[in-house]
Amino acid sequence: METAFTRLVGVRHPVMQTGMGWVAGPRLVSAAANAGALGVLASATMTLDQLRAAIREVAARTDAPFGVNLRADAADAGDRVRMIVEEGVRVASFALAPSRELIAELKEAGVVVIPSVGARRHAEKVAAWGADAVVVQGGEGGGHTGEVATTVLLPQVVDAVDLPVVAAGGFFDGRGLVAALAYGAAGVAMGTRFLLTSDSTVPDAVKARYLAASVRDVTVTRAVDGLPHRMLRTELVGSLEDAGRARALFQALRRAAAFRRLSGLTWRRMVRDGLALRQGHDLAWSQVLLAANTPMLLRAAMVDGRTDLGVMASGQVAGVIDDLPSCAELVARIMKEAEEVRERLTGTR
Repeated sequence: METAFTRLVGVRHPVMQTGMGWVAGPRLVSAAANAGALGVLASATMTLDQLRAAIREVAARTDAPFGVNLRADAADAGDRVRMIVEEGVRVASFALAPSRELIAELKEAGVVVIPSVGARRHAEKVAAWGADAVVVQGGEGGGHTGEVATTVLLPQVVDAVDLPVVAAGGFFDGRGLVAALAYGAAGVAMGTRFLLTSDSTVPDAVKARYLAASVRDVTVTRAVDGLPHRMLRTELVGSLEDAGRARALFQALRRAAAFRRLSGLTWRRMVRDGLALRQGHDLAWSQVLLAANTPMLLRAAMVDGRTDLGVMASGQVAGVIDDLPSCAELVARIMKEAEEVRERLTGTR
């Protein structure tokens, strides 16, 4: 199924696997790429050396195009951009809008730039700066999210920019792909659906928790890092929401110290990243400190398998997913169903 997105990035199918921290590593990304989708490495939780090694591992596992997701507000974003240029990565995606300068540097090197946006005005801004496409995530999506549903946000952005638009938030099957295309999108991006595959390295106990969840078990909270964050409702989330300010800040500082040791970042760099986050989102100082919770809480679940101590970012689609196919099986199933739906709608079946 050829679309503006598949032509832009060189993949077979209009499907993108999102760059989920601690989840989108070389095994999942290469499996998604080999299935014909665009696999995207999550780099925010990697050091520069780890990122280079991960890029090279994916390249050794697949000949298909893949991407790297970057934090545009990271202090070393420029170093990471230069690395993916050096390593010949096809696509750079961004969780936040990159600067005009970063976009220009990437495009000059022939890298496709695809920022993620949560509002029409953000899409218009990055389009004016030269982005090649945008991922539009509605409120159904997992992780940091907004309040506007995909079915409302997507057509707004499609009408506003003359770029391929990839729809995210609430997609998991071929019916959703056809619906997104009908709205004017050029493809869909999925996180939770790819997390729940046999190629995902997320521990089995965590996958079981996702599979057992209903739609009502997925909530949005600000208790983890001060920003609206969609995740599974767990005992930990409840305890964070109920914790007093002093206790919450103590926990944040302790986990920030652990993340510093794990990531190799200096306190100065972490503070600079925190200041950038505060400026970009108008957070209170207490929320900046709480933001240090996120990497370690996500790691506790996605790497260590601690469903009792970890955070499990999740789209609402977790409540309707009940199996763990391989990436190849998943993408083939989505495309088969999409063709069947399209044939029914056009009366050609």
